[in-house]
Amino acid sequence: MSDGLLTADYNFDLPPELIAQTPLERRDASRLMLVDRAAGTISHHRFTELPSILDPKDLLVVNRSRVVRARLLGRRFGSGARAEIFLLSPLGGDRYEAMVSPGGKLKPGRAVEIAPGFVVEIVSVTERRTRIVQLRADTPVEQAIETFGHIPLPPYITRMDEQADVERYQTVYAREAGSVAAPTAGLHFTPELLHAIEARGTGRAEVVLHVGAGTFKPVEVEDPALHVMHEERYSVPEETAVSYARTRAHGGRIWAVGTTTVRTLESAVDDEGALHSGSGETRIFLRPPARPRAVDALVTNFHLPRSTLIMLVATFAGYDLTMRAYAEAIAQRYRFYSYGDAMAIV
Repeated sequence: MSDGLLTADYNFDLPPELIAQTPLERRDASRLMLVDRAAGTISHHRFTELPSILDPKDLLVVNRSRVVRARLLGRRFGSGARAEIFLLSPLGGDRYEAMVSPGGKLKPGRAVEIAPGFVVEIVSVTERRTRIVQLRADTPVEQAIETFGHIPLPPYITRMDEQADVERYQTVYAREAGSVAAPTAGLHFTPELLHAIEARGTGRAEVVLHVGAGTFKPVEVEDPALHVMHEERYSVPEETAVSYARTRAHGGRIWAVGTTTVRTLESAVDDEGALHSGSGETRIFLRPPARPRAVDALVTNFHLPRSTLIMLVATFAGYDLTMRAYAEAIAQRYRFYSYGDAMAIV
């Protein structure tokens, strides 16, 4: 039996029809697989049952990052050919790091018109072959992005974004713009479900981690230790650090909603287990045989094979139980990936 230390250990065959292409009519109508580590059991529920799984002493931590309309589709000046600018992160002064297509044509000095009065100029090429771009618009640049940009649906969703994605590819508590992919475990929550959790007495706290496009990058080296992790910006508010300490002092569990929340908390906790407020950048890569220090339970979606995210899940459930849960999810026809169903690991 494998121990989950190699990338190939995380291969699995997923029938294409299980990749959710659209969201369900109701966010909380999704299924919820409950993985109990102590008992080694897997059971099947609805996401609306989550409040009963939580304890009043627990703390539910969510990522309030908001997805920006990072895909800018336009035409190259001169040729009029189609082009795409995928914004990765702001650099200040209306400059951004971006991925571009076609890469061979969009060299420094060239420009793409997104809409009348909204132009992207290619400034330079970075060491990792992304571009530094300058956005120029007749209106404030953030407003132009919001008006003309497209929701950056993941590559495994094979349709163009639609009006419904504007709302559904955001969590109901999203507030701080900066992500180019949704923290998808949070997509299942509704205001009514959050109220039910609050009524149970379970606390809720927030962090911010702006999800980068690297979240979809598979681990291509056989030894995961050689994988170069993407960098993401995060912040932990003071009130979250206080709630975390209070929950720990009263014996409650720290629940992370999503792998982005895990990465934030694990990046901000010290060797004594104290969570520190503040902001920073993280390249943390949690994988077996490591175990989480800051988080006790996890709500997450089902992730891509050979991804850093499924390896993170294995640090919670253990490798064998993780892969057994994925096999069970496929057998029970769970919906996978961003618009799919959820798993809770306790």
